[in-house]
Amino acid sequence: MVHPRPPPAMGMTSDLTHHFLEAVDQAAIASAAWRGKGDKNAADDAAVEAMRRTFDHVPFDGRVAIGEGERDEAPMLYIGEPLGNMIGVDGAPQIDIAVDPLECTNNCADNTPNSIAVLAAAPRGTLLHAPDCYMDKIAAGPLLKGHVSLDGGVAYNIEQAAHVLDKSIEEVRIVALDRDRHKQLFSEIHATGAQLDLMGDGDVSGAIWAAKPDGPYDLLLGIGAAPEGVISATAIRGLGGVFEGRLVFRSDEEEARAETMVGDDLTRLWEAHDLCKSDDAIFAASGVCDGYLPGARIDDKTTTTFSELIDVSTSKVTRDETVRPRTVA
Repeated sequence: MVHPRPPPAMGMTSDLTHHFLEAVDQAAIASAAWRGKGDKNAADDAAVEAMRRTFDHVPFDGRVAIGEGERDEAPMLYIGEPLGNMIGVDGAPQIDIAVDPLECTNNCADNTPNSIAVLAAAPRGTLLHAPDCYMDKIAAGPLLKGHVSLDGGVAYNIEQAAHVLDKSIEEVRIVALDRDRHKQLFSEIHATGAQLDLMGDGDVSGAIWAAKPDGPYDLLLGIGAAPEGVISATAIRGLGGVFEGRLVFRSDEEEARAETMVGDDLTRLWEAHDLCKSDDAIFAASGVCDGYLPGARIDDKTTTTFSELIDVSTSKVTRDETVRPRTVA
């Protein structure tokens, strides 16, 4: 079998950014066709298949570090799955991918805000292979670096945010997932007098919003999925913001599995540079439903996607609108 030669001077993750943007755009287009139809599984399946099909044409030796589950749980984009058209080729870029082809499947099914197709990419072995458990998280912008931490407690972090950002506590805006498990968190936030906005799903969007200096929130707090924490951390490294996480387990089985994946320090505080260890990393997202990004538009002749790329190596954030001829299978 003849393998394609690696293009000259290729090797950096950022050399493949247009391929990664194509992968999230195609996932967004495929899942957008299912907006408002009440079938989150069909929407997710469409996104997974479209993203996986796009990866078949990428000139790299890729591997899924975070995906749709273990090999026996997911037909494609499973953890450890090889990707690309240069698998095993000497000199090919070896890249790990953390993917969520459709974040907020419920939102897509109901056509409510913030559903996105998203991925992070970095050199082999530099993205944490996060266990499928929860993670307690804090995210904030660059000005709060060194001033807020999960170890500080809710009231302390809100007071620090107010002081550093030169706001009253009543002006500090926090975003968190609307979950029963956050009852105590909500109580502590309300006790300070700070503002609390709740999201039904999608703490990747919430974390990045909190980390952007011009974003609508000052802090993201609360417990979400650990794998999505790795994707958020990659983006926030590029933004120069704060991200910390600590694993949270729902069962002894989850805890035992985590120990085999990340070692026996299960109470460790993970910072952004622990979850994504390389500067040669990118974050790519494309909107499915209006919210963090405008949702993909589909008409009779064209599709229009709205994407965001965060390049960790340059700290550059780029948003693009791409119009393509519509292809009907």
